[in-house]
Amino acid sequence: MTEPEFDIFVIGGGINGCGIARDAVGRGYRVALAEMNDFGSGTSSGSTKLIHGGLRYLEHYEFRLVREALMEREVLWAMAPHIIWPMRFVLPFQKGGVRPAWLIRLGLFLYDHLGGRKLLPATKTLDMRRDPAGKPLKPLFSKAFEYSDGWVDDARLVVLNARDASDRGALILARTKVMSCRRERGRWTVEVEDQRTGARRTFTAKMLVNASGPWVDQVLASTMGQNANRQVRLVQGSHIVVKKKFEGTRAYFFQNPDNRIIFAIPYEQDYTLIGTTDRDFEGDPKNASISPEEIDYLCSAASEYFAEPVSSQDIVWTYSAVRPLYDDGASKAQEATRDYVLKVDATDATPLLNVFGGKLTTYRRLAEHALEKIAEEIGGKGSTWTATSRLPGGDFDVNGYQEQVAKLMAAHPFLGAAHAQRLVRAYGTAAFEMLRGAQSQNDLGRYFGGDLYGREVDWLMVHEWAHQAEDVIWRRTKQGLRLSADEVHVLEEYMAALPARSVG
Repeated sequence: MTEPEFDIFVIGGGINGCGIARDAVGRGYRVALAEMNDFGSGTSSGSTKLIHGGLRYLEHYEFRLVREALMEREVLWAMAPHIIWPMRFVLPFQKGGVRPAWLIRLGLFLYDHLGGRKLLPATKTLDMRRDPAGKPLKPLFSKAFEYSDGWVDDARLVVLNARDASDRGALILARTKVMSCRRERGRWTVEVEDQRTGARRTFTAKMLVNASGPWVDQVLASTMGQNANRQVRLVQGSHIVVKKKFEGTRAYFFQNPDNRIIFAIPYEQDYTLIGTTDRDFEGDPKNASISPEEIDYLCSAASEYFAEPVSSQDIVWTYSAVRPLYDDGASKAQEATRDYVLKVDATDATPLLNVFGGKLTTYRRLAEHALEKIAEEIGGKGSTWTATSRLPGGDFDVNGYQEQVAKLMAAHPFLGAAHAQRLVRAYGTAAFEMLRGAQSQNDLGRYFGGDLYGREVDWLMVHEWAHQAEDVIWRRTKQGLRLSADEVHVLEEYMAALPARSVG
C-alpha cells in the first residue's frame, strides 16, 4: 500500500516538533510527525515548568531572547489557561550578596517594560519582616523583590499541541522510530518502525524537519548518514521534589554564590519543586538521572535560604533531563545560550531543517520562524495564526479557572473539590466531555489510587496516546506522587489489557 506524500515530515515529538507540526497543518500543509517514545518524554517534560522571560539571561545580553519570551508569556497564558497560569516570584536580597540591589532593580525594570506586559502585575519591593513570604526563610533576608512570570504543565503543553495538530489533520505517530531518511528525486523517503509491533511504513515528503532535541546530531548521523560536526551542547538539569516547605502560591528565586540560581516552587498542592542544576552531559540522554552531587547541591543551595534545612530525606521524587543547547562555545554550562538556531540544508533541492536549542516559553515563536524557512524552501501556505488560537480545553477566559471548577462540580456533584480542581487544571473544558454521563463516583470506573479512575485512564488512552502507566502518572498527570508501587502495577495491567482502545 502506498502511503500519501506529505509536504513536511517532522522527527521528534517534543515541544518544538509538536509546535511546528501544529502550526504547519493549521496553515494547510500536509504534515506527519514521528516520535520514537511518548510525547514530551525527554527534555520537554524535564523542565522547571516555567513560562518566563529568563531574568538571568539579561546578564548574558540575550535581549532578543528575553524580549521574545516576555512577550510570549501572556500569549501562551491566553492559549491554555488551564495548564498555564501566572505566578509571583520572590527574590530575597541580602546586602553584600551575589548581585547588588541596583543591578537587580535594573534587571526587573527591563523585565517589566521589555515585553508588552498587560495583565501580569508589575514588580514590587517586599519587607520580609512583615510579608508572609519571609516566614519560611532565614531572618537575615529582610528585603525581597517580587515579580511576575508563569507556570506551565510542560508535558501537557506538548501533548495538547500534538492533539490539536492531529485534530487539524496531521498524521501523529507515537512510539514510532525513524529508521532511515534518504533523498530521492527531490523528495525525502522516510522509513519508520512502530516500536510496539515492529511494523514498518515508508513515507515521502518534500521537506524534513529534524526537531529531535538532544538527539538532533545523532539523527543526522544514524538516519541520514551525515558526519555532522557536533552542534548541540548537552546540559543536564535535575530537580528534586520535597514535602511542602512553605504555604501560599508564590515561588522563590534563590541566588547562589557560584552565580547560578535555583527556584523553589509550589508543586501539586502538597510539595515543593526545587531546581535546576546545570552541568555538561555525556552519553545517551535517555539515561539522564540525578547524581548524588546534584542532590547535595540543590539541598545545600535551598538550605542557605530556608530556615528549616532541606535534606535528602525530604525528597519524594527526582527527575532529570538533558537540554539540547546550541553549542556556542560558552565556557560554562549555565552560560550557554538558551536561544534557538534554525539551519536549512537544501542539498539536491531536498530541504532539511535542523532545530537547535529553544525553550518552552518560545516554542510558538520558534515554530513561526521555522514556518518562514519552510515557506522559503517549498512555498508558503496560509499565514500566522497561533497567537490568537486556543489549545484543546483552553477555550475560557484567562481568569476563569475557578468558574470552570464550579461548573464542573455543579454538573457532577459527587466530585470532591480537589479532584475537580485537578481535572480542570489538566483538561480545561475537555473535562466536561470526559465526564459526560457520569452521575456518581461509580461511573468513574476502576479506582487506582490518588484521585485516578478508569474513566480518566481510558480517556488518556483514546485521546492522548497514553500506552503505559508511566505516561499517565508522570506526564499526563502527576498521580505518581500519590500512587503506591502496587497501585502502579495494577494500572499497568489494566492498560495492557486494553491495547485496542489506544489511538497510537
